Amino acid sequence: MSVHRPRPRAALPVVVLTGALVWSTSACGNDAVTGSARQETTVNTWKEPSSYSYTLESSEGERSLIGTFRITVRGGKVSQAVGLDDSGRRVVKGMPDEVPTIGSLLEQVDQARRDHADTAEVAYAADGHPARISLDWDENAIDDEARYVISAYRAA
Repeated sequence: MSVHRPRPRAALPVVVLTGALVWSTSACGNDAVTGSARQETTVNTWKEPSSYSYTLESSEGERSLIGTFRITVRGGKVSQAVGLDDSGRRVVKGMPDEVPTIGSLLEQVDQARRDHADTAEVAYAADGHPARISLDWDENAIDDEARYVISAYRAA
């Protein structure tokens, strides 16, 4: 009596298909993330009002603007800035012109995108105002990142 043993399927096509799938998924994955991050500003319809207040926490990198601030904007310009921690107080005392409006933070994002930065992302709050901004001009460089968290936003 002869015993029929099933022949194993050729493994090469499966390996090739799996490799192609992994390669195409990983190649597209980076573009998809970058593409969605870059479109966030164009999708959001938030318009900066001429008067508002907000709290800004600025961190990461060796930028001059590190710290936590309570900022009031009137007529499209910072009219008052209060440092809420030691770093913030030093910035307000020594470099008051460095304290930004939300609009100027968004201009940084737009400039980073024009410069093809590795990261230029904006996350928006439910009411539409920017809530978090992440910038990294060169992923391989040290201390060129910027992270901004916007909270306690109140339009006047």
